[in-house]
Parts: sequence; structure tokens; C-alpha cells
Amino acid sequence: MASSDLEDLCSHINTKISTIKKTLQLRNMGQEPSLKSVLCKIGHEMFLLNGLLNKMEIEVEHQEKLKNSLKEMQESIERDYNEAQHLRENIPPHLPKAIPKCTVGLIVKSEEQSKVAEPECVKKPTKEPKFIKEAPLIMAQEFEGVPAYMRGRLTYDQINGVVQDLNKAVVSKYKILHQPMKSMSSAVRNLYHRFLEEETKDTKGEFFIVEADIKEFTQLKVDKRFHSILNILRHCQRVREVRGARLVRYVIC
Repeated sequence: MASSDLEDLCSHINTKISTIKKTLQLRNMGQEPSLKSVLCKIGHEMFLLNGLLNKMEIEVEHQEKLKNSLKEMQESIERDYNEAQHLRENIPPHLPKAIPKCTVGLIVKSEEQSKVAEPECVKKPTKEPKFIKEAPLIMAQEFEGVPAYMRGRLTYDQINGVVQDLNKAVVSKYKILHQPMKSMSSAVRNLYHRFLEEETKDTKGEFFIVEADIKEFTQLKVDKRFHSILNILRHCQRVREVRGARLVRYVIC
């Protein structure tokens, strides 16, 4: 047997002997009356500590479940908020109006026949504003469905910001087209004639704008980022392009 193996064996035996001695000493200490009360207190404290640890573990599990529940609630509230925001920003321009209550008189012509008189609150029919089509905002689910190579670093808010600017240009343009000629200034009249010249048979009955309208009615820059966002809007079927006479017309879908 090598000397190193013998030394390891001796060290192992000495360790076992030391452990046995400590065990015997602790057992003997437990038999001493003066130390029994201390050992009982230690045992009691360990029991209480174990119970406290169990309660803490239960509380941690409860807080974990509560955190997951709050996270789900937050996601649901964010979805509802986005939908409500979209509805608020896309209120239809023509909502049904409440019918005013009218006082109706009865005119009795004979004992056997009676007719309803004309309503007292008859009003002259008002001229309703003409409808102007606007592009709906991009929904969060649609944005997530846009291919990553097309989105790049563009954000959801940036894309909807461009949609709002396009709608602003469309509304401004067609308000002029619906305006009586007599009320137009010379500058507005020039815009009016330009709008008519830009119309083609392909855009008849459609709502469209060109880059000149975007520059005229908005602060939007017609740059590389703008055209990247236009690709996304075409992908999401918000606009389509009609080209002709060296002019690109952005038609609202």
C-alpha cells in the first residue's frame, strides 16, 4: 500500500472518530438538566421558523398568481384602449340624428272622420355636408402582420401618424371641391382647377391626393421614410396608386 493511501485512510478514520466524539458530546449535553431548557427553546424556535417559511412560500405563490393575473388584465385593457382609440378617431361623419318630437294637432272634420294636422315643428331641410372618404387607422394586429422587412424600424404610431396626415390632406382637398365657386379666393380657385385637371377616368368617383396636396395641407415630408410607410399602407389596403401623365395619385381604399 502506498504511503499516500495510508495517510488518506488515517485521515478518514480520524475524521470519523472526531464526528463520533462530537455526537457523544451532544448526546451527553442533552442529558444535562441545565441545557435541556435551552435545547427545547431552540427546537421551538426552529419549529416556528419552519412554519414562517411555509407561510412565506404560500404567499410567494399567491403573489406570483396575482402578478400573472394583473399582466393579463393589463394586456386586455391595452387592447380595449387601442380599439376605443381607433373608434374615437374614426367616428363616421354621418351618424343618424335624433328625430325631434313634434306636437301634432287633430282636426276633426266630422263625427266619423278625423285627420292628423301638420306637425308644428316643421323645419326647413338643411343641406347635409357631402361625404369625404378617409383611410382607417392601422390596427395593432394588422401592424404585427406586416412583414418584418417591410416594417424595418418603423413604429405603429409613425404609420398611423402618416394615415392621419393623408386623411387631413384628403379632407382639405375635397372641402374645396365641394365649396361654391363664388366663395373662393383666387388662390383657392387655382387649387380647385388643379384638382380638376388631375382627375382621370381611373379616379372618377374616387377620393385621391397627390404629393402636391400633401405638401399643401400637411407638414409631412415626402421622403424615403414616407414611401416606406406607403408600401405598408398599400400592403394593408389603405391606399392604392394610380399613375398617369407623370403623376402618382394616392387613392383611398
